[in-house]
Amino acid sequence: MTMRYLTFALAKGRLAKKTMAMFEELGIYCEAMKDEKTRKLIFVNEDLKLKFFLAKASDVPTYVEYGAADIGVAGEDTILEEGRNLYEMMDLGFGKCKMCVCGPESAREKLQHGEQIRVASKYPQIAKDYFYNKKYQTVEIIKLNGSVELAPIVGLSEVIVDIVETGSTLKANGLMVLEEICDLSARMVVNQVSMKMEQERIRSLMVGLKRLTRKETGGIS
Repeated sequence: MTMRYLTFALAKGRLAKKTMAMFEELGIYCEAMKDEKTRKLIFVNEDLKLKFFLAKASDVPTYVEYGAADIGVAGEDTILEEGRNLYEMMDLGFGKCKMCVCGPESAREKLQHGEQIRVASKYPQIAKDYFYNKKYQTVEIIKLNGSVELAPIVGLSEVIVDIVETGSTLKANGLMVLEEICDLSARMVVNQVSMKMEQERIRSLMVGLKRLTRKETGGIS
């Protein structure tokens, strides 16, 4: 019986590069992906029967849910926001940051007292879940696609919900972290049918990846 291809959808940019670097440590190579001038959309490792493609981060969970990819790698922010039906298998241990409620110091009291406020975010589902289901605070959520830091500065919203890595952009604009929602990092997700059909290959990959993540954290799993 001919082995079927195992297909990976990787979020474009740093996550994809870091993922492929980890795969190379496991002996999984795809040299064609390193050519930044290529116009190819699908990259194949014929020896191992693996296919890879790069996608916009927010599309990765969709490709995995519908079976166009067996496995996906994307940030936890994307996975939470998209809310797709898939298996979240493991934390890959890189791309670490936090999802936070941010704004000027003057907004802190409104958060503490549960006042009705406007919240701007690229992540309306995460914001809604946090305020409605965890804080039980009524808010108006405004979806933005660009620099959300602008929203409280120009009076569009009292606070924002966004990813924070260093906090330098917030500080430069007179904003700060007011509340932390959750920790984020790169995650591996798997299609539910693929997990049944290709369990042995997927489990083998996970064992190798877990070994690498333990090594990088000094043996802490």
